[in-house]
Amino acid sequence: MEQKLSPPQRGTRALFGLGCLLGVLVFLLVYGLAPLDVTADAWLRGGYIEADIQQHYAGWLFYRQSPLALPFCVTSNINWPAGMSVAFTDSIPLFAALFRLLSPLLPATFQYFGWYTLLCFALQGGFAVLLIGLFTPKKSAALLGALPFVVSPILLERAFRHTALAAHFLILASLYYYVQGRREGRFAYKGLFAINCLVLGIHPYFAPMTYAITFALLVEHAVSRRQLAKPAAFLGANLACTVAVGWLFGLFSGGSASGGSGIQYGHFCMNLNALWNPSSRGMGSWSLFLPQQNQTLGNYDGFNYLGLGMLLCSVFVLVMALAHWKTVRPLAILRQRFGLVFVSACLTVFAVSHVITANGAVLARLPLPQFIVELATTLRSSGRLFWPVYYLIFLCCVVALIRLFQNKKKGLELMALAVLCLVQLVDLSPALAEKARSFRPYVSAGYDLLDESAVPANGLQDFWPAASGQYSHLVALDPLQDTGLTLALYTADAGMTSSDNSFTARYDEAQAAARREGYIQAILNGQMPQDYLFLTEQESTFLQLADAAQQQGAWCGVLYTLDETGAERLLVYVIAPGMDYNGPLAREFDQDFPLHIADYSDDYWDRGVLSLNLEQIGRQADKDKVVLFYDTPYTRAKLLNASAFTASDGSVYPIQSVSDEDAGWLMVTLETDDAHQLYDESGWCMDLESVT
Repeated sequence: MEQKLSPPQRGTRALFGLGCLLGVLVFLLVYGLAPLDVTADAWLRGGYIEADIQQHYAGWLFYRQSPLALPFCVTSNINWPAGMSVAFTDSIPLFAALFRLLSPLLPATFQYFGWYTLLCFALQGGFAVLLIGLFTPKKSAALLGALPFVVSPILLERAFRHTALAAHFLILASLYYYVQGRREGRFAYKGLFAINCLVLGIHPYFAPMTYAITFALLVEHAVSRRQLAKPAAFLGANLACTVAVGWLFGLFSGGSASGGSGIQYGHFCMNLNALWNPSSRGMGSWSLFLPQQNQTLGNYDGFNYLGLGMLLCSVFVLVMALAHWKTVRPLAILRQRFGLVFVSACLTVFAVSHVITANGAVLARLPLPQFIVELATTLRSSGRLFWPVYYLIFLCCVVALIRLFQNKKKGLELMALAVLCLVQLVDLSPALAEKARSFRPYVSAGYDLLDESAVPANGLQDFWPAASGQYSHLVALDPLQDTGLTLALYTADAGMTSSDNSFTARYDEAQAAARREGYIQAILNGQMPQDYLFLTEQESTFLQLADAAQQQGAWCGVLYTLDETGAERLLVYVIAPGMDYNGPLAREFDQDFPLHIADYSDDYWDRGVLSLNLEQIGRQADKDKVVLFYDTPYTRAKLLNASAFTASDGSVYPIQSVSDEDAGWLMVTLETDDAHQLYDESGWCMDLESVT
């Protein structure tokens, strides 16, 4: 028999449905229908806002070609031959697993990222309305109060950029159960349990956010009811199930807690100006009224702009609270919610990190034990951890307006909420318009190296068709930081495996380094496999191997790209066994192959030029005269008998001496006032030819 719903249950479901419709409406107004075409993937291949979305799509393409097995989402085509979960390409494991099961029924080209994002907006609206509905009986007030949550800058900023991170509804749902639990004197909800399990099927960064709110509810219940065993059991069972979900979707397969980028906790921290700084990566200003402010390090990933409406409302609410201190009793309210206050403080401190930044300056680097830094690096993009606090600010502002005006003139709270929404929308209008233009029609952001219409042109467009079908494996001899994302798409399309980890979020650095060294030694020892295509962006690696690879019948050379001025720039070095290639933007390795200064900087070297702090080592006389090269057989043969360099602009630089006293490097002293002249106006090192 069908279970009958009580009137409150029917009302809650109706309110949730209205909120979902609000979220869908906002999505369609901003993005239109284009992202919902599952057979259209140009915007994924071309890079939307920035290139990261190529990572998400490539992970799905690799996984779709893999056999089904448990755990789900693990494919040996990535991080070959060890394999990896597409959780580490942010491909939304829950959706990847679902559509992999349905793959035989799907069209050849299929993407789920548009529908996933639509669902996120719908659920954002649904849970926002439920949350506000806990503080007002008026559906109109709940809908108006939910609108700022649905057009939240941090939601719009992540949507289709870091697609998996658009699931902010998980935070709102946790807050809903927190408020409901406090009112009902409960701590255990099936919905809250499910949310905490679901997070690892979407993105691990949501786990500390939803669990922080859950912990706040549990600890407040345990203290107020003097009941510890049941809340602890709920938390333990929930954690166990979350770990099980993580295993089911392969989060413990092939990745690493902190490996992959070499960037530690503190780099992607939240700037102290984040709440009023309308600046983010790949976008114009988020505010019609407020100026963009400086940032430093990776502050762009700690984007937390509130919007002018919320900023003004926050000030208004704070002033009203101070003016009515005795009647409002804010300290008593905070004491009652001590668990939520505690986790909010912890999340804020973690988001700001021990590297405290304000505008474009680093104010302080607080010392932390290395083991704590390594542990925190598991969540190195710390600025994201502020999101629960961010939405608590939204909630406090909206609820304060409702409470302040609901008992006054009829409908006054609706007018106050309408003003808040109007100011918020007008302020965010530049960003909303830019987002809307991005899909009407979609235009490539310029990251798609395989798109023949992409500007500028590049050597990969001609090379890949010539190489198609010859190789089973793509091997990165160094992480392909500049070309890795688009090469991942090509590799997946060609049915090849990839050993490149540069396009994955986490990987085992020691394992990857050992694998690369194994390939290098195989080439040097004359054991180069013929169905492997070797690529590197490092000239030193290429020059170390080119002679040995050529002797084994490989085409060795460099592919170029054209910049906006039409000048050739280095793109990627290639070692292609058994191939004969002569493309328009390629140069084969030979005795006249150009040299380039090592792009190396530290306390003394500025991009390969000895320039900095020389008084500390007593080499002031060498300032700007000594340049650095990686010591490879080819470079050594070119330099040891050379008398001068000829640069590609025709300039001649006499060589005074060549030193190999520092292992792995060759230091060349030139007759010049400033060796920085070997770089052109756009910062590229010119091609150098040695003269004997």
